[in-house]
Amino acid sequence: MEDKYRVPAQTRIGHVHLKVADLERSLAFYRNLLGFEVTMMYGDQAAFISAGGYHHHIGLNTWHSKDGSPAPRNATGLYHTAIVYPERKDLAAIVMRLKDAGYPLSGASDHGVSEAIYLDDPDGNGVQLYWDRPKEKWPQKSDGSLEMYTRSLDITNLLKEVQ
Repeated sequence: MEDKYRVPAQTRIGHVHLKVADLERSLAFYRNLLGFEVTMMYGDQAAFISAGGYHHHIGLNTWHSKDGSPAPRNATGLYHTAIVYPERKDLAAIVMRLKDAGYPLSGASDHGVSEAIYLDDPDGNGVQLYWDRPKEKWPQKSDGSLEMYTRSLDITNLLKEVQ
């Protein structure tokens, strides 16, 4: 039997908390490369980082994972953390930053509703960086339902936003 309860429309995901093997290595990625700000350190075991002064969007800790190895690729667990940028030019700017740093991407997709790039953090956790197209431009099927797809993202065109 289907339950008719629906989560309130204003509900949002507050943060993700990741187990990491090396806190400083993770901070080099999330803070130094992606540009998040450290809002709090919990000794040398955890860091809380954010964009724009929020208490934290991402928690990083070594409480149960210090010097650990990445999770197996073919096991259950987190697929990726998705970080949404406010504008297309903001996504282009971080793609340019990653390109300039020589950081490898694992994918780049146009999903119709959004444009996204994919990469792995130093612990092998998937990271999606994306921006949403305006809702009125989201593709729809003939019955009015949402149509999402995965097509190749034209990175050259995206980077024109910052050139």
